[in-house]
Amino acid sequence: MKMETLARKGILRITSYVPGRSIEEVQKEFGAKRWVKLASNENLLGPSPKAVAAIQKELLHIHLYPEGPCTILRKAIAEKLAVPEGRIVISNGADNLILMIASAFVNGGEEVVMADPTFPVYTNVTQIMGGKPIKVKLRDFTHDLEAMFKKVNRKTKLVFICNPNNPTGTTISIKALNDFLSKLPRHVIVVLDEAYGDFVEEVFCPDGLDYIKARKQMIVLRTFSKVYGLAGLRIGYALGREDLIHCLYQVRDPFPVHRIAQVAAVAALNDKDHVLRSIQCVHEGRRYLYKELDKMGIPYVPSQANFIFIDFEKNSEELFLNFLKEGIIIRPGKVWGYPTFARVTIGRMEDNQRFIRALKKIYGR
Repeated sequence: MKMETLARKGILRITSYVPGRSIEEVQKEFGAKRWVKLASNENLLGPSPKAVAAIQKELLHIHLYPEGPCTILRKAIAEKLAVPEGRIVISNGADNLILMIASAFVNGGEEVVMADPTFPVYTNVTQIMGGKPIKVKLRDFTHDLEAMFKKVNRKTKLVFICNPNNPTGTTISIKALNDFLSKLPRHVIVVLDEAYGDFVEEVFCPDGLDYIKARKQMIVLRTFSKVYGLAGLRIGYALGREDLIHCLYQVRDPFPVHRIAQVAAVAALNDKDHVLRSIQCVHEGRRYLYKELDKMGIPYVPSQANFIFIDFEKNSEELFLNFLKEGIIIRPGKVWGYPTFARVTIGRMEDNQRFIRALKKIYGR
C-alpha cells in the first residue's frame, strides 16, 4: 500500500525543520579542528556550575521515574515570577510546548497566523494538526501586526508572535501589541514566544508576564536553552490562564522532563550570577560585532537577541563553506528566504573576535 494512503493526511507534504549543523556533523566531513558553533544560538559560556553539580548529584537516581508534574521546578518558577503554579506547564523544550499548543487547540481546517520568516516549527505543528498556516511578510524585518490582524477571521485559532523574532532578532513594541490584542476576536489565542526575551535591552519591548498576570487570552513560551545554557537537556515552560494551561496538560506526556533536566533547571534558575554573566556576554558581544561590521560596511539587522542577522550581500551558502574552513559554523539564510543573509550567534568575546578575523580573511580585508 502506498505511504500516501497509510500516513496521516498532509504529513508527507510537511517540510521538516532542519536545525543548524552540529560540531559532530561538520567534524565528520571537515575533520577535527578547534570548532566554534555560531549557528544555533546556544549559550557559549556553558551551563551554570550549580546546574552541573545538581546533575552529578542526581545521577544516582536515574533508575527512578521523574516526578511527572515537575512540582519542585514549577514551584520555583512560580515563586520567581510571582504567578500561581496553576498558570505554569513544563515540558521537554519550547518545541514540544508548541506541538502541545497545536494539539490542544488547532482543529483540521482552522488557521494559524504567523510572521514570515519566523520559527518554522509553528508551520510544522499547524500542518501536523491539519490546520492552515497563514504567513504574513515582515515589515522592516519586524512583525507587521497590522497586516497580521487583517488575516484574522472566523477560522483563525492561534496567532504566533516570536519576540524577539527568530531569525531577525527584532521586537514589537508594547503599544503595537496592546493595539493588536485590543482588536482580536475572543476565539483567538495569542502565543508569545519569548525564548530570547532575556537578552532584550529595548525598554519598550513587552513582557509576556504582564499579560499573564492580567489573565489575557495568551500563552507565553520560555526556555532553559538560551540564557540558562541547558539546550542539551531540552526543558522549557509555558505560562497562561489556568483554563488554557489545563488544555495543555490534557495533551502532555506523562513524563516529558527527565530527572536530570528538572534538577538542573532548578539550580540554573537560582544561579543569578551565571544569568547576569550570560546576558552581559551577549550585550557586550553585540556592541563589538556591530562596531566591526560597521567598519567593514557589512549591513545587518539590529538585534535584541543573542544572534545577529547579517546581510553578506553574497551567497551565504558559499560563505558558510568558507567559514567551515576556518572552523566556524554559521546558519545560512536560504532556509528563511534570505539567500545573502546568515544568522550568527553572539558568543564569548574570543568567539566573536575569531568570527571577525575569519570574515576579514574571507573578504580579503
